[in-house]
Amino acid sequence: MSAPSRTLVLRSDRLVLEVVTTGAAVRRLVLDDDGPVDLVLGHRDPATYDDDGGYLGATVGRFTNRLGGGRLVVDGTEHRVPPNDGANALHGGPVGWDRLAWEVLEEAPDRVVLGLTSPDGDQGLPGEVTARVTYEVAGDEVRLHHHATTSATTYLGMTNHAYFSLDGGPDVLEHRLEVGASAFTPVGADLLPTGEVLPVDGTPFDLRRARLLRDVLALDDEQLVRGGGLDHNLVLDGSGMRRAARLVGASGRWVEVHTDRPAVQVYTGAHFDGALTGLDGRPLLRHAGVALETQGYPDAPNHPGFPDALVRPGEALEARTTWRVGRD
Repeated sequence: MSAPSRTLVLRSDRLVLEVVTTGAAVRRLVLDDDGPVDLVLGHRDPATYDDDGGYLGATVGRFTNRLGGGRLVVDGTEHRVPPNDGANALHGGPVGWDRLAWEVLEEAPDRVVLGLTSPDGDQGLPGEVTARVTYEVAGDEVRLHHHATTSATTYLGMTNHAYFSLDGGPDVLEHRLEVGASAFTPVGADLLPTGEVLPVDGTPFDLRRARLLRDVLALDDEQLVRGGGLDHNLVLDGSGMRRAARLVGASGRWVEVHTDRPAVQVYTGAHFDGALTGLDGRPLLRHAGVALETQGYPDAPNHPGFPDALVRPGEALEARTTWRVGRD
């Protein structure tokens, strides 16, 4: 088990960001909106992160999202990540980076850098990996930078798994979501991508114009049944740093997610069953928050048509995401 977490607090003139060192996780994002308002889900007891934080706000890796059978091949050699999602591996398997103690490398009032060394063979994957995550707050923005290098060719992916909930209510059904994605990757019954990349036209995944989550989740669609709602990879339009998503609560509070990553996983929290306690002391129930995980494609090592997620010695995984928040 990881060492007990240390809590780090970053501030701008409008925001407070609280990070715990276990999982390099975001526990709180507080907006000054005529008083402090929490915008992400967090555990009431910070010690929960030392046990099993359930990915709330965590930095996940070595490979994000699902990996079919936990299997991948690097330079002709098969490697296996231990399963933790049926027969598949999710977010690095049972002991992913969300479960580990990260080291504080730099600390300032508005910025912190956390680091982790993942030894060769960790999660069954080759290469010693040096990972870094930087959090910075400035005005109405939280800036995230994920960086990783490796001593041997390996597959890498990093993201933050924050769940946004902008109204302080029990669910996000009255939130409106817009995602700049013209395509998505459909999933099978095991939530693994089928390998197809399909247009969103005429599907629940056409979020190019803002839609009420309650209405989207009420649609009769086999993909929504499989995911218990939205639990899908949307392929973002464009390249470079651009707006990926905008989520607006009934309160008028909003968050925009900007990223240079190719895709975003939209997940409406079907698994919340009351076992976890939120910041306000209430149990977290179904659809308590929505995750907007900027990422590469799920199960990419097993689909040659998906963007390559290999990182080689001398290269680096670089990923930037910005959360911009406010109120209409």
